[in-house]
Amino acid sequence: METSLLLMSLVVFGILFLTLAAGIWVGFSLFIVGFIGMTFFSSLPAGTNMATSVWATVEKWEYVALPLFILMGEILYRSGISEKLFKALVPWLYRLPGGLLLMNIVSCTLFAAVSGSSAATTATVGRITLAEFDKLGYDRSLSMGSLAGAGTLGFLIPPSLIMIVYAILAEVSIGKMFMAGILPGLLLAGIYSLYIIIQGIRRPEIAPKAKETYSWAERFIGLKDLAPTLTLILMVLGSIYGGYATPTEAAALGVFGAFSFAALNKSMSFKIIFECLIGAVKTNAMIMLIVVGAGFLSRAMGFLGIPAAITQAIIELNLSPYMLMLLLGAVYIVLGCLLDGFSIVVMTLPIALPMVTAAGFDPIWFGIYLILMVEVSQITPPVGFNLFVIQGLTGEPIMRIARYALPFFFLMLLTTAILTIFPDIALILPELMVGK
Repeated sequence: METSLLLMSLVVFGILFLTLAAGIWVGFSLFIVGFIGMTFFSSLPAGTNMATSVWATVEKWEYVALPLFILMGEILYRSGISEKLFKALVPWLYRLPGGLLLMNIVSCTLFAAVSGSSAATTATVGRITLAEFDKLGYDRSLSMGSLAGAGTLGFLIPPSLIMIVYAILAEVSIGKMFMAGILPGLLLAGIYSLYIIIQGIRRPEIAPKAKETYSWAERFIGLKDLAPTLTLILMVLGSIYGGYATPTEAAALGVFGAFSFAALNKSMSFKIIFECLIGAVKTNAMIMLIVVGAGFLSRAMGFLGIPAAITQAIIELNLSPYMLMLLLGAVYIVLGCLLDGFSIVVMTLPIALPMVTAAGFDPIWFGIYLILMVEVSQITPPVGFNLFVIQGLTGEPIMRIARYALPFFFLMLLTTAILTIFPDIALILPELMVGK
């Protein structure tokens, strides 16, 4: 990389880290850095490029799916449907090694399939499980650590908000991205569950046996409370995979289904509707501010030649494909300590995707790899969103929660390694969607 370009890159990234360290919102930080970069290091009009970049980003029809999926998750949480999900699973899990700690994994897996958000999944399940675990005398490190890890499934199991963003930016099929996340998501959930079961066998005291007993009749009767969640999963994902609806149309169908179930549950009121709408607007505004800011910064860096220069410098290292992924993984872990998941995806994609595809990796597979690395960032301090959510629920210090989540950090890295060695885990289902 030329000395002048290297100096310019250091200045641009230095300003970015300074703005983030100053506590400026991520989206605004991205705009500031892009504007300064274009103003001082190019002859192009920064203001005009900012306006056209923002419009080019927000005019994409696919982004309409984002607020709809967020609204669906808000309705499920505020209407109490997610709480019934927990109660329906208790009779099936309480006797297993690890006991109800498995509830964090199963509940997060199911709720992730209708929420699309890691933070929403963590908050919803945590509000239900953590107080109950404390009451029953469960091991706090595992109850909080397993929730932090399992909550990240909201990004990996479709319909995932971050998958939609990746698919639009990488210009790949949203439906195929959704399908690619199913098996890796189930693999990660299975590895989490196996770890808890092993810990339950080794240390039975982590999950005191419940005094209640449940008959088989009670178990099967309780399954009716799973019906709303499972029906929504079938409605949303089935309509996409069956070719009956686009992701945006499926999201609208999911909102209608969630609202209908909430009304049948007699847990919907004008106040709850207002809260759901406000929550969805706030979350979507936060995500889109980051997306449009990163879109402008990506355009600015493209005009300055930074992504191409970095890509060329790494290519000249002559790394093997697996060494390249190892290097990228290390970079993403470091970035995860500083940035949220959406920022990581939209900021690094213009640089990383050309390198990865040049090395022979499939862009859909890379999307799943990248989302797994983003999941890792959700539980790494000081900017791990899931850690903040659990801190808000428990009042525990961030670093203590991060220590509790450490085993699940390594389990995520293990899953990423397995996915890298066996890429067909992510690609076998999308290949069934040829033409969809």
